Amino acid sequence: MIALHYDKDGFVLYQKRLDENGRFQWPRNASEARLLTRQEFRWLMEGLAIDQPKAIRPSKEKKDF
Repeated sequence: MIALHYDKDGFVLYQKRLDENGRFQWPRNASEARLLTRQEFRWLMEGLAIDQPKAIRPSKEKKDF
């Protein structure tokens, strides 16, 4: 997998190859393609599924402590 990311002052090229038993969860067609969050991208790079239903999601609600 190769990813290109623009970081305000230049491009960053990421490349990752899993071992022979690993597989990336990747869209099979254009209708399955989607934008990823940073966390989903990290999971993808670790060879995990993009959808982690039991993962703790960050709260969108601001709390004052």
